[in-house]
Amino acid sequence: MTDTEVRASGTIDGGSGPGAWAVLLPAERYEAERLVHHDTLELTGLDGSARPRPGDPVAVLADAPPRLVALGRVAAATAETREDPDDPQSEAGPGSLVVTYTRRVFDEPVPADGLALDGPVTGLDAATWRELADRVGPPPARRSWLVSLDLPIEAASAAEAVRLFWAYVQELGPRELPAFVSPSGDELAMQAFVLGAEANQDPEEDD
Repeated sequence: MTDTEVRASGTIDGGSGPGAWAVLLPAERYEAERLVHHDTLELTGLDGSARPRPGDPVAVLADAPPRLVALGRVAAATAETREDPDDPQSEAGPGSLVVTYTRRVFDEPVPADGLALDGPVTGLDAATWRELADRVGPPPARRSWLVSLDLPIEAASAAEAVRLFWAYVQELGPRELPAFVSPSGDELAMQAFVLGAEANQDPEEDD
């Protein structure tokens, strides 16, 4: 079965029902998923009316306006999950829905106008899910990138400087620290990114 195929049975728990799902991300969760790479999406606090099961295909959407940002498949729920996927120290809660990503388009969301959603998880028929998946298109070719993060740090030793570096990285994270990225072999094309988007770091260009 390929990433764009729908489970043939198209049933839930042996009865009639959708075999695919649309998952709507809250705005703050969409930003978290866009900023940091995660292999899975874990959602809690869902009502009991939606009952996806492992293997069901999923379309992940952001709202206002509706945009398709990823495709995935329902995975077996974990025993527990972190409330904040960016904070390993956050409180753990019961797992409700786990989606394994198969395709991400967070940087170039696809319009999903006209899709009727009735909550955080909505059942989709096979034709609707396939039409959404077709909008995404094939994945682009992968290439090598150089990504760096430079911080001037005052410390008494090299080891202390490294410890302070990781402390700053954990405290400030991608929301405040600029990361510099360029294609391998083309360092002159370097760009700075903050909050997952290109950000100008030259104050003279702002004047």
